Amino acid sequence: MTNADHAGGILTIDLDAIAGNYRLLNGKCAASGAKCAAVIKADAYGLGAAVVGPALESAGCRVFFVALTGEGVSLRGVLPKAEIHVLAGPLAGNEDTFEEYGLVPTLNSLGDVDTWAAFCRRQDHRLPANLQIDTGMSRLGLPPGELDVLADDPSRLDGLAVANMISHLACADEPGHSLNRRQLESFTRARTRIAAGAKASLANSSGIFLGPEYHFDLARPGAALYGVGPVPGIPNPMAQVVHLQGRILQVRDVDSPQTVGYGAIHRFAQPTRIATVAVGYADGYLRSFSDSGCVYVGDIRAPVVGRVSMDLITVDVSGAPESGTRPGTLVDVIGPHNPIDTIAKEGGTIGYEILTSLGHRYHRVYSSSQAGRA
Repeated sequence: MTNADHAGGILTIDLDAIAGNYRLLNGKCAASGAKCAAVIKADAYGLGAAVVGPALESAGCRVFFVALTGEGVSLRGVLPKAEIHVLAGPLAGNEDTFEEYGLVPTLNSLGDVDTWAAFCRRQDHRLPANLQIDTGMSRLGLPPGELDVLADDPSRLDGLAVANMISHLACADEPGHSLNRRQLESFTRARTRIAAGAKASLANSSGIFLGPEYHFDLARPGAALYGVGPVPGIPNPMAQVVHLQGRILQVRDVDSPQTVGYGAIHRFAQPTRIATVAVGYADGYLRSFSDSGCVYVGDIRAPVVGRVSMDLITVDVSGAPESGTRPGTLVDVIGPHNPIDTIAKEGGTIGYEILTSLGHRYHRVYSSSQAGRA
């Protein structure tokens, strides 16, 4: 994390907003009798798991999910008492790591089941694991054929303790998609066939909003915690978490027939004032924002002109006052007028990618009413 005076941008992360988003989601789950975990894989979606994790724990979260074993080991260092689940399964040779750090693996294949069961028998201890069933994502989890094998021979689970039977929704952000119902029915049938006494977890962020029947015992929200709208097309109920400001380096006046940036893709048709801002694709401001994105100078929209380069963007500030566009001034790249979902749409992507792409050249500020962190 760089010094604010030396950085091309300032990234402010609102920990109170993350905590509030967790409480909102937890409330929806609690109404149906379910618990609410927090998914903080990929370094808490790029926002810093070492800070975000304790903030969520302070908000009442006790169960966390990460993607990889190394993420779980790192998280254990800041959350010594939390229940930490790893969505990847154990590999032969790294089973000891799960036991040493108190991590719960997810078994995604019969091979995973056999590996973990054999380890538990060697340890003479029933260690917990999640059992993931593929109900339509075709990514991770036991496919139908392996589910049949396990149902016919449940002794393969001997020695281990199934903590949760889980699956993952493929189209939860499309409430009317028929696959949601098919996955729900497939998951419900699978529960009756194996590990019938185990708790169940199906809903992700968007799945929580599909209704109580999708909640089961434990929901696993991720992106919604960080301000991404869980249901496209309706007002976002989540508080915005990220405020990204870029620093103006230079301002100049240009006119036709001048062009700007690599490839000369933007040609000026009239006198224009442009500002060069110290944000580029190396900082997570995607190249797809070329000639399509925007920043805000106060309440005034300033469109990106020309290509996004590694370290810089150029924006049209003709409509903004000179007092707000002097070198050193900060403009809003992500902010009240251009929240995460809006800029993701402008870039032809999703809020998840924007968050996880945010670079480390920004000066990061963690904002909280509990305590100031920078």
